Amino acid sequence: MKKVWPFSMNFLFFASFAFIGPFTVLYYQSLGFSGAQIGVLIGLTPLITLLSAPLWTGLADSTHQYRLILSGVLLAGAVGVFGFPFLHTFVPILLLALFFNMFFSPIMSFTDSATMFMLGERKELYGRIRVGGTIGFGLASLIAGTLVQSYGLKSAFWGSSLLIFLCLFVSQKLEYHEAQEKTSLRHGARILLQNRQWLLFLTMAFAGGLNLAATNNYLLPYLKELGMKESIMGIVLMVGTLSEIPILFFGNRLIKQFQPYKLFVLTIIFSGIRLLLFAIVPALWLVFPIQLLNGMSYPAMWMAGVAYADENAPPGLHATAQGLFGATVSGIGTAVGGFFDGLMLESIGGRGMYMVMGIILLFIVGLVTLLGKRPSLQSQ
Repeated sequence: MKKVWPFSMNFLFFASFAFIGPFTVLYYQSLGFSGAQIGVLIGLTPLITLLSAPLWTGLADSTHQYRLILSGVLLAGAVGVFGFPFLHTFVPILLLALFFNMFFSPIMSFTDSATMFMLGERKELYGRIRVGGTIGFGLASLIAGTLVQSYGLKSAFWGSSLLIFLCLFVSQKLEYHEAQEKTSLRHGARILLQNRQWLLFLTMAFAGGLNLAATNNYLLPYLKELGMKESIMGIVLMVGTLSEIPILFFGNRLIKQFQPYKLFVLTIIFSGIRLLLFAIVPALWLVFPIQLLNGMSYPAMWMAGVAYADENAPPGLHATAQGLFGATVSGIGTAVGGFFDGLMLESIGGRGMYMVMGIILLFIVGLVTLLGKRPSLQSQ
């Protein structure tokens, strides 16, 4: 019965993201924002994640007030996303986006930390809990695409706000690992960041964030550039989501076969290849088979990263470890990718943007692999 609650939390959270994530850039374009302004919005706001995710999770580890802190960020996040449609100029939207990301960013880290604890000795089954997010995202993508086409982009924000608010009630059933001794936020972060293997892992997580920015924020604008209708975009998102289900359901076998770190590296390679395929796609219908690679891209990357962070977290720092991982992917990686992707989309188009980002991802894999061969940086 315990597994129902983290499964439901994943379902609702990713459903809420399906309403706003893919449509955010389209909404900014509808307001007449330039490519540079969109790049700032997409690139700057995730930097808040870099600070806020470790801040909230570290605070929870040091105070043991996990449920209270998560409830607060969920409530603030729901209020923040609800307010977007009421603003129409750049500066107010930027300020609200910063506020929203301050509270939205640590939600998944809290959920992952609770999930790994509630699974007990069956941590390898994390993927079967996380598949709830895939189902939620897939169903919500179809609904969101239809709503946006019928009622406009504002409906996406209000639907997302409702789902985040529902997460508040489910979150009360989550349970967390509590260490015997409290550890300060600064001390916990320092322990992790002084571990050079952790730094290599976070560098790969940064590449995962670059991929996340390119696919979550700019895929739909690219498809619009190619002439695809919004209702068909929803189907494209659904295909990518369905590809996640077998990967997550049998994720325990993947982790056992490859081990978390090696699987993590493999997913970054798949992500780079997928971006390159988007860059050279000659016809719209080929987007659908390319989307089938999504299963070995973001969801498998996140599953392997969560497993690695949990296995290598010092005692009492499980939430902090998840927060640093999430902050690197959804914070600095997404911020850097979001900013430069916006500039490239306007200057060299979607094809050029995906070509450049695909090459960068594969370069990072090669660089980290070479650094990892140094004896002092060998993985555990």
